[in-house]
Amino acid sequence: MSETLKVLESRRSCRAYKPELIEEEKLQAIIKAGTYAATGMGKQSPIIIAVTNKEMRDRLSAMNAKIMGRGEDFDPFYGAPELLIVLADKNAATYIYDGSLVMGNLMNAAADLGVDSCWIHRAKEEFESEEGKEILKSLGIKGDYEGIGHLVLGYASEPLKDAAPRKSDYVYYIR
Repeated sequence: MSETLKVLESRRSCRAYKPELIEEEKLQAIIKAGTYAATGMGKQSPIIIAVTNKEMRDRLSAMNAKIMGRGEDFDPFYGAPELLIVLADKNAATYIYDGSLVMGNLMNAAADLGVDSCWIHRAKEEFESEEGKEILKSLGIKGDYEGIGHLVLGYASEPLKDAAPRKSDYVYYIR
């Protein structure tokens, strides 16, 4: 079996992280993989925001928890020390798909490099808020972007679960 297929079959979402940052070389390789995701008509509608600053990470976590209806003491990022945020330009007809493919590339690249990850939702709501729009503005990001997801990154603090068995009616064939 190819290494790519092994990674696709073995990647799991991680929900408990050690506090240490991942190596910069690995972070850059993961980001680069995200930029090579397929996009509708090659328009490259998504953008990636890399967050390694603890204060910003904690601010985004608090925003995300609030959207969930949880208190600021709850961490929807599971203690992951850094994250990548994917947003996509709503002017592209395929922006949601484009951003989702970027997320997939990021997750699989992380797994290939021994970095654990988990897709966290509510980026849409975060960056539709005034606070989220202010963050984008402070980064010089202009345009009509929608948050697709956060990919939290780090190293698991406990073993990951095995894959659940695949359901029997997952695939149908027309031959």
